[in-house]
Amino acid sequence: MTDSNTPLVELKDISISFGGIKAVDHVSVDLYPGEVVGLLGHNGAGKSTLIKCLSGAYQKDAGEILINGHSADIQNPRDARDYNIETIYQTLALADNLDAASNLFLGRELTTAAGLVDDAAMEAETRKIMGRLNPNFQKFSAPVSALSGGQRQSVAIARAVYFNAKILIMDEPTAALGPQETQMVAELIQELKKQDLGIFLIDHDVHQVKQLCDRAAVMKNGKLVGVVKVDEVSTDDILAMIIAGKKPAHLAA
Repeated sequence: MTDSNTPLVELKDISISFGGIKAVDHVSVDLYPGEVVGLLGHNGAGKSTLIKCLSGAYQKDAGEILINGHSADIQNPRDARDYNIETIYQTLALADNLDAASNLFLGRELTTAAGLVDDAAMEAETRKIMGRLNPNFQKFSAPVSALSGGQRQSVAIARAVYFNAKILIMDEPTAALGPQETQMVAELIQELKKQDLGIFLIDHDVHQVKQLCDRAAVMKNGKLVGVVKVDEVSTDDILAMIIAGKKPAHLAA
């Protein structure tokens, strides 16, 4: 994590209600450059709802979002992208029949002077960004349907980073992946941290959060239970926060 005094993101006192029910109730969480903050909690805890107000999918009812210390007005996903926020959903939103380069530039294709799609330029750019993120990636001509789960994550992450993401939201990036694929994603995340990106990681797996994150923010029933440094707590401590809804005694002060 870099020595920046200004968070990349501050979610301050955020509240979101649906039909009179507070899905998020006065929650504050921040994220610094080169840091991964895990968001944990049972289904319905509010973690996805909270983060969707940052991605532009939901509107907050109260509170403030600050990006690099400045108030941000995020009304929709396009606004979020304007603030260099990208979301990588579990589904990855990839076109299975297209190769890595076509997916990376989908909707933003590079063209020649004659206005034709420049496949060679797109592949060259894809090779460059993959060289930074995942040097072992070689399947540039294969449709992404033929790629492994970890390789597909590589393509989705490369697309976000190529288009200048500074803040990544990752939704259970290792769900349904085997140990080797999970390790590949862990290495990708470490590379992104070196490049000073900040990552919010939504997950149910406490062990993954311990491995991948610097801090963990636990929510229960729409409220923030607490934010802890993962190297100062055990997996049992985090589980107790999720289940009991309170910080461990040695961190309660």
